[in-house]
Amino acid sequence: MCLAIPGKVTTITKQLDDTFRFANVSFGGIVKEVNLSMVPEARIGDYVLVHVGVAISVVDEEEARKTFEYIQKIGELDELKHLTHPN
Repeated sequence: MCLAIPGKVTTITKQLDDTFRFANVSFGGIVKEVNLSMVPEARIGDYVLVHVGVAISVVDEEEARKTFEYIQKIGELDELKHLTHPN
């Protein structure tokens, strides 16, 4: 199944300019590097929906929490632990 998973931006790791940036995003303790190019407004502390290593939208914390809990319940987070994203 292909899902967008909510996570919290913890640090900006690379920045070419205001648009082309990468960040570490925490998914319940699992941290992955994510491309922020589609959400130039995203800042540290924001919650973003991530699909295949790219943040596709900024969401509020409550929506992120509810979605993350549902994904945990259906067991989809197990796949995230095994995925690697090239840096």
